[in-house]
Amino acid sequence: MQADAPEGIPAPDLGRRAGRPARGPRPSTGPSLLAPGAAHDPYRLYRVLREEYPLCYDAPLGAWLVSRYADVATALTDPRFTGLPHDAAPRGGPAPLGLCHGSPHCAPRRHHTTAPGAMPCHMPDAESVSRHVPGPGPVPRHMSDPGPVPRHMVARIERTAYVLARRLAGRQQADLVAEFCRWLPVGAAPGASARPYAVRLSRAATGTTATAATPCTRHTGLRETALASFLANVLDAPDLLAALRTAPALADRAWTESLRRDPPVQVVLRRTVAEVTLSGGTLPAGADVACLIGSAGRDPERFAAPDLFDPFRRDQGRSLTGPVSCPAVLLGRLEAGQGLRALLDAMPRLRWADGFRPAGTGLLTRGPRALLVRPG
Repeated sequence: MQADAPEGIPAPDLGRRAGRPARGPRPSTGPSLLAPGAAHDPYRLYRVLREEYPLCYDAPLGAWLVSRYADVATALTDPRFTGLPHDAAPRGGPAPLGLCHGSPHCAPRRHHTTAPGAMPCHMPDAESVSRHVPGPGPVPRHMSDPGPVPRHMVARIERTAYVLARRLAGRQQADLVAEFCRWLPVGAAPGASARPYAVRLSRAATGTTATAATPCTRHTGLRETALASFLANVLDAPDLLAALRTAPALADRAWTESLRRDPPVQVVLRRTVAEVTLSGGTLPAGADVACLIGSAGRDPERFAAPDLFDPFRRDQGRSLTGPVSCPAVLLGRLEAGQGLRALLDAMPRLRWADGFRPAGTGLLTRGPRALLVRPG
């Protein structure tokens, strides 16, 4: 998926640079996420922040910006950070972590006692954020095994994907966002079966006796966005598309790589419960922090050639989308694999429509709004 043209982003405001600590009543300032043009190409903005303002205060946003991979990983895993909006913050904040909406059922038990007064963080542990996959070869269990997804749900996802794909197969042109990505997550988990499925996954993941459906299964918009970015990246790589036709298991690596390069949720909010020192300075206690997931996934200190979509990269780590046992994370990965397989089976010559190029849009959540293809 091509990058948006880097236009319209103003030059960074003058302020203290990366080597200076961020203590005191006058925090360092840098470019704002709310600046005109920032949503047009946030990745250019992220690069400026990582290199020159790795820890700065965004006054229009009212939060500190954390942009480097190591610092974002700390903010998502360290018990000195708590989640928003689950600590009495105003309503309307972004999802606590990527595809996961922050249901208590998704948090491992040990996160419930992280620090005195801290709320459950609803995030993966440090190993799940920073562990490296050794490289091409057998796919690890956490990527290939759908885990506790019931068999009838796997069958439902597969059936829904094939029905949607075959409806498009005879078209001269189709929009995969409007006619496939939007409906696969909805059709895969209709209201009649979403509740018991969520409870079963919650019990398997946390050992609790949950009695209410987690919001992670009720909200499908983020899975739709993630699926659209995944298909855009795959269709942009003809050689990979050809390989996927003969080796469907590669879809797991492609899905993980797409979530790294083009995460559906770009910004996640946290709040410090104690003073925390990061690479760019020190955060005070009680500070609101915007973790730039989109920037962390393209940090060259963590990933080689980070702007390149490469499912075979040797430094492919786990994505920052939520706990690996979260129902939304499990469903998203399964929908991506089954959805791509159904599309390729129904449309062996699937390709972009003439003259079309996908482009991501949005700042807090980001993905392509249209995927125009020629099915045959």
